[in-house]
Amino acid sequence: MKEFFVADAARFENQSITGFFLVTAISARDRKGGGQYLALTLADKSGLLEARMWDDFAEALHTCVVGSYVKAQGQISKYQGKYQITVSKLRLANASEIDTADFVPTTRYEIPAMAAELRGYAEAFGNTHLRRLVLAFLDDPQIGPAFREAPAAKRLHHAWIGGLLEHVLVLVRLCRATVTFYPEVDPDLLVAGAILHDIGKIRELSWAGAFDYTLEGQLLGHISIAQGMLGQKIATLNAEAALDPNGKEFPPQLRILVEHMILSHHGKLEFGSPKLPMTPEAMLLSALDDLEAKFQALRNEFAGAQAAGRGPSEMTEWVRSMDRPLFDSRAWLASIQSREEPRSEEKRNG
Repeated sequence: MKEFFVADAARFENQSITGFFLVTAISARDRKGGGQYLALTLADKSGLLEARMWDDFAEALHTCVVGSYVKAQGQISKYQGKYQITVSKLRLANASEIDTADFVPTTRYEIPAMAAELRGYAEAFGNTHLRRLVLAFLDDPQIGPAFREAPAAKRLHHAWIGGLLEHVLVLVRLCRATVTFYPEVDPDLLVAGAILHDIGKIRELSWAGAFDYTLEGQLLGHISIAQGMLGQKIATLNAEAALDPNGKEFPPQLRILVEHMILSHHGKLEFGSPKLPMTPEAMLLSALDDLEAKFQALRNEFAGAQAAGRGPSEMTEWVRSMDRPLFDSRAWLASIQSREEPRSEEKRNG
């Protein structure tokens, strides 16, 4: 059974630990004074830990590859505000020593319940074409299971099993709660776009072991992949409609609007959107998607700062994806209140 988790690093500062990890990065690097050292990133379901091995690492470099499980011994220390481990011993772990559940982060919510709620929103569409389209994706024997299992990102937000479904469901809830304030927006079209906007991530990312990008993901990206998936699915629906005397082709105008939401949901050209949002639905979807992703990243940063031993009056580290550090105002106010309460009690008793 795994006893040390990355999230425990603060409790073991300047102590030696032995633990099991998943290798997510490994390479030999040149030392400034000559020679080389081994640089690794080790992971478990609680986080990532940078590691350095300075001596006798030739065999480890040869046998331990990205995606492998290892047993490491070393000392935990803090460097530039982050915990790391200086490894003295490293070997491949035996299969009998590993429980993969210890290494793969998973959503804290019930995946079947989330999937059922999302499907319910699609079934409630008044627009029959959008209902058929979204359900065709959710019920696809390959797409559906992958959509329920995939992470939403490699590292930034919702980077865990079920993360894509979790992100999409929260986004749909936001869309439904917000759309009443914007009468220019078609509710069914907005929610359909929210459900499908990141569907390409099921092919952009791989999550068997370490989360990573597929070759297709690296070369095309999830937006282009989703555009292709949408075209293929609509072609299938139209072929089925052609065989049904009462069947109706998916309206080309509706396809353009759904496709535009997929192509523009990153909001800015420099963020990877081929087009800027130009319809009411695309503008609202892009804004809410950005907000939802940022708040999950914010939660991750607050949790990481706490695990690193930072107090409530301290900022997080610089968050590269947002170009700023962050501050947990709620935790800060709570800490102030907890300090003031004993003095208030003393005054009342005095």
